[in-house]
Amino acid sequence: MALIVVLQRRVIANMRASAGGACVNHDGTHKGCRYKYVAVAGVGAPLVGAMVLGPQPCSVYDFCMKKYPTIEDTVGATPLVRLQRIPGAAGEPRGNVILAKLEGNNPAGSVKDRAARSMIRRAEERGDIKPGDTLIEATSGNTGIALAMTAAVRGYKMVLIMPDNLTLERRAAMTAYGAQLILTPAKQGGMEYARDLALEMQAEGKGKVLDQFANPDNTLAHIETTGPELWQQTDGRITHFVSAMGTTGTIMGMATYLRSKNSKIQIIGAQPAEGSQIPGIRKWPEAYQPKIYDPSKVDAFELIDQADAENMARRLASEEGIFGGISSAGALVAALRVAARVENATIVFIVCDRGDRYLSTGVFN
Repeated sequence: MALIVVLQRRVIANMRASAGGACVNHDGTHKGCRYKYVAVAGVGAPLVGAMVLGPQPCSVYDFCMKKYPTIEDTVGATPLVRLQRIPGAAGEPRGNVILAKLEGNNPAGSVKDRAARSMIRRAEERGDIKPGDTLIEATSGNTGIALAMTAAVRGYKMVLIMPDNLTLERRAAMTAYGAQLILTPAKQGGMEYARDLALEMQAEGKGKVLDQFANPDNTLAHIETTGPELWQQTDGRITHFVSAMGTTGTIMGMATYLRSKNSKIQIIGAQPAEGSQIPGIRKWPEAYQPKIYDPSKVDAFELIDQADAENMARRLASEEGIFGGISSAGALVAALRVAARVENATIVFIVCDRGDRYLSTGVFN
């Protein structure tokens, strides 16, 4: 009988592993699984029936599937922190506080993780794409890295087109996630040329372009995740929102959500001053203006000088301990300007990504 008892338990465990039913409580603890009747065969013995009354453990697979997320499930829920040392960022003389939303804490390192997940998941839901397909996107860096990560975990081939004057760190991150990288000569038109090439490749049947510049799922990511997070984190006290402007998905989504909660919230966009080249901040020619962009949703624009953004990136790291990218620092320059002309305000700016993506530029030397 001892042999039969052992075999009974093994059969139950095997049945449990193959059945795949729920056996985990909401808090992640085991419920145990009960089977009323099982049949066990011993060596050289007839079929033997046995009643099993006690709880049996779940399979490891069932337990882990319900308890642990995949890497893309960790996108979002980023910290909101208070600045305290940079003059003008907190307290006296005007009673303002500047808060930084740390989007570099996303798994692929930027706010674009949200848009990448949104665009791919929703395209799947509509039946536009399926795992195994080839996706194509023009990128200046962060969106490409985020798409490469999401494509890797969801089973897509990713082709990214990027001007050749962008940082080595961004190139390396994209290829580490398994993406194919096509570098285009920056002198031939930079991102505009890369965007045109992506659409040409799609027309030739080489893959599907997600098109972050025209895709409403880009904006929707922030309406559904970033906006509600920020509203909850500030207890609805936010008065000003500041963001760098590139594809404009972040600022458009945040403007839509925040205005739905309080129409008096001011939306401020950071754009490059004439002659400045700041990664992640763009002024697009009229023909290439992102289709998701609605200028009526932005209350004010702050023109940021490249030298000011680079200097602020160093200060943000050395004075506040926040190692953000150059566009993040540009947004902080804009936030400080806002703080200099208002009182008793809660000003939030987006730290779009991490500074380690720009080490090769020498900005932090």
